[in-house]
Amino acid sequence: KKAFCDKELAETNQKKDEKTTEIEKMSTQIDQMSARSATLKEEVAALQTALGELSTSQAEMDKLRAEEKEQYTKNNADVEQGLYGIKLALKVLNEYYAKADKAHAANEGGSSGVIGLLEVVESDFTKGLAEMTATEESAVSTYEQATKENEIEKA
Repeated sequence: KKAFCDKELAETNQKKDEKTTEIEKMSTQIDQMSARSATLKEEVAALQTALGELSTSQAEMDKLRAEEKEQYTKNNADVEQGLYGIKLALKVLNEYYAKADKAHAANEGGSSGVIGLLEVVESDFTKGLAEMTATEESAVSTYEQATKENEIEKA
């Protein structure tokens, strides 16, 4: 009987040692996973903060873009109206001085000065309009690119 008890006790102690080793391994795994979980929670918090900042930045960009577009629309209409007025004035003056009327024949030099000045102004308005349009198109392109990058970053 003693041999049987010794054999059973040895087997039980061996099983106990195996289970203790298994518990230690699992405890180590639990500790590692808990540390990983804490790290992931920190990363999630950082990402949520970054997403909040990104949303705030996008909202500010949207607001600025809307203001720029409104200003462009107003200025563009003003410049186009001014350009139309200059073209109309040039047309009227050219038609007036094209008539063979002796009343303004003596003032021929004055007409070329006024018409020349209006042509310079017309050129300046046309150039300004082209620059405004190019600036607006560049701003739209930059805004759209930044918005796409923000959408990609959110995903």
